[in-house]
Parts: sequence; structure tokens; C-alpha cells
Amino acid sequence: MDVIADRSDEALATRAVMASVPGIKVSVAVPCYNEEASLPQLHRRLTAACVEVAGDDYEIVLVNDGSRDDTWRVISGLAATDPHIRGVDLSRNFGHQAALTAGLTLCSGGRIFIIDADLQDPPELLKPMMDAMDEQGADVVYGKRRSRAGETHSKKLTATIFYRLLGQLIDFEIPTDAGDFRLMTRRVLEALLSMPESHRFIRGMVSWIGFRQIPLEYDRQSRFAGETGYTFAKMINFALDAITAFSARPLRLGLYAGMGLVALSWIGILYSLVSWMFFSTAPGWTSLIIVVMFMGGAQIFMLAMILGSPHP
Repeated sequence: MDVIADRSDEALATRAVMASVPGIKVSVAVPCYNEEASLPQLHRRLTAACVEVAGDDYEIVLVNDGSRDDTWRVISGLAATDPHIRGVDLSRNFGHQAALTAGLTLCSGGRIFIIDADLQDPPELLKPMMDAMDEQGADVVYGKRRSRAGETHSKKLTATIFYRLLGQLIDFEIPTDAGDFRLMTRRVLEALLSMPESHRFIRGMVSWIGFRQIPLEYDRQSRFAGETGYTFAKMINFALDAITAFSARPLRLGLYAGMGLVALSWIGILYSLVSWMFFSTAPGWTSLIIVVMFMGGAQIFMLAMILGSPHP
């Protein structure tokens, strides 16, 4: 049994350091949010999948992301009866990517399997992923969805638009129709954990890292129980994090807008001078407009330059 309920940063950092040395064959990281109904079935199927590929040499890290139901009670019960379970209780709901990161920092295995607790992604694909990794010498085997059962047409449409738009905005390839469901080697995990981003888009970060990455196609299933924790607002925030984290093009748009506004400010200055020379204007109006236009244009341009310039 391994239950981490101390919410202090020092305790979590100590655990992360302790887990940084590989010691077992397979670690599984599972973020959980309001998944009390799914956890017993997840535990049964995930345990069978791990035993098939690693015997007794595995661990399952379950992270409670501030659930409002009895998810933590179920995790604690599983950890009390199964020595392979490591339970992590976050102090509040930090979001899927942060909860997943917390789980990954505690994974000590040579290979790391990422899966959600809702059982839409079959745990039984762990063995095919292990086999594909061995046969093709890959560092990452990611699940690529052929179909998405139990999802609305609007959800499928927004997901399609998001991945296609993201693909146009970034300078490297992020696989389409793929989530965080994947198997990766220890060196990929260590590279991932070394990245300092606070707003994390893990599937994009793993793609950016490089190494050999291959897909494994599968049919995504319906949720085993409960409802998705991804509201429309959360999906929008997730998309914004992904786009701003991996693309400089939105910042460059700010640069172009700044340059356009500078050009407009010079037109305004010219207009104020013409009005002063050929038409009657209020005293002080021309000088005021020139100062406002010049300073405003210069500030916008310099701000756009700062935001749009590449940073090391």
C-alpha cells in the first residue's frame, strides 16, 4: 500500500525524488476525477493487463484530482488491499493535465502507461503497445482512435477542428485523433518531467520531445460510468493552452497588428497636420493628437515586438 495524502509541497517533492530511479518494469499513471463507479472495474482490468506483461513487477498510480464524490475513499480502499496501488490525493481540482503530471512524477517504472479512469481507452491494449515498442524499437506508442463511441457529433467535430487547426499553427507534428493514452519509455518521461511548463499540454509536449513514436489504432469505447469532467469551458481553456504553448504564430499576429496600428497612427498625424494648416482647429488639438498618436503607436509596436519575438 502507498497512499500519499500529505498535501505539502515538501512531501510531494520528496516522493518525486524517491520515484525518479527506475525500479520496476511498468508504471501506470491514472488521473481520476469523480470516478468512484469506474475504479473497481478499472482496477480489475488494469491489474490483469499489467500482470500479463510484467508479472508482479508493476505499479498503478491513481491520482484523485479533487473529486466531489467518493473517489478518494475508493482509491484508499484499493491501496489498502493491493500493494501495487499508489494513491495520490490532490488538495483541490487542478485539472486533468496537472493531475496526470503529479502521477507521472511518482512513476518509477522503466516503461510508463498513461490511461484515463473512465475506461474509454481499453487497458488490454497495454500488451499490444509493449509488443509494438519492442518490435519497432519505439520510445512512444500512442493510441490513435479509429472511432469514438458514445461521443456526440459536436464533440467529434470540435476535436477534429482543434487538431487540424493546431496542426496548421505549430511547426512540428502532433498526431491527430490521439489523446494522452500511450506507453512511453523512461527516457521520454524524464525529458517530459524536465520541461518547466506550468500549463501543460502533455500529448503535445511528448510529440515535441521527439524520439521514435508510432501509433496503435483502436476503437475508443463509451464511458464505463458517470459523465465527462471536460465541460465546454474546460475544453476551450485546454485548446488555448495547447495553441499558446506550442505556436508563436498568435504572437506574430500581435506584431502584425502593432505594425498596422503604427501605420494608422502616422496617417492620423498627417491628418492632424493637414487640418491645422488648411482648416480651423481648436488651439492645442493638433499637438495633442500628434503626441497621442505617436506615443500610442510606438507603445503598441514595441509591445508587439516583445511578444512576437522568439524567446530562448
